[in-house]
Amino acid sequence: MAKEKKIRIPLWIYPSTEEKLQKNYEADNCKSPSEFIEKAILFYCGYLASEEYKQYLPNVVVSTMQGSLDAFEDRMATLLFKIAVELCMMLHVTAATNEIDTDTLSRLRGLCVEEVKRLRGAVRLEDAVKFQNGDE
Repeated sequence: MAKEKKIRIPLWIYPSTEEKLQKNYEADNCKSPSEFIEKAILFYCGYLASEEYKQYLPNVVVSTMQGSLDAFEDRMATLLFKIAVELCMMLHVTAATNEIDTDTLSRLRGLCVEEVKRLRGAVRLEDAVKFQNGDE
C-alpha cells in the first residue's frame, strides 16, 4: 500500500461527524484527518470480512476450546482433591503429634502467608526445615 499513489475523493459528512474526526484523529496518532479516515475504512472493511466467516469459525473454535478446557478442568479438579486429602492427613498427623497454642498458630499462619506470597507458591520442605533449624 505504501507504493500506491493516493487519490482525492469527495467526502460528504455531517458536521457532528467532522467534529468527532477533529477530536479523535490525533488521539489515534494520525498525522491528518485523512489518515484517520483511511484507517477507519480499512478497519471497517476488515470487520465486514470477518462477518462472512462468523457463522462457521467461532463455532469450531469454541467447541474445540471448550473440549480442551473441560478436560483440563477435570484433571485439575482431580489433582486438587488428591492434594487436599494429603494435606488434610498431614495436618491431622501434625496436630496429633505437637502441642501448638493458638497464638503460635496465628503467627505461623501470618508467616506462611507472607512466605507463599514471596515465593509465589513455590514452597519447599527443605526451606521450611532450614528455617525451623535456624539455618536461614
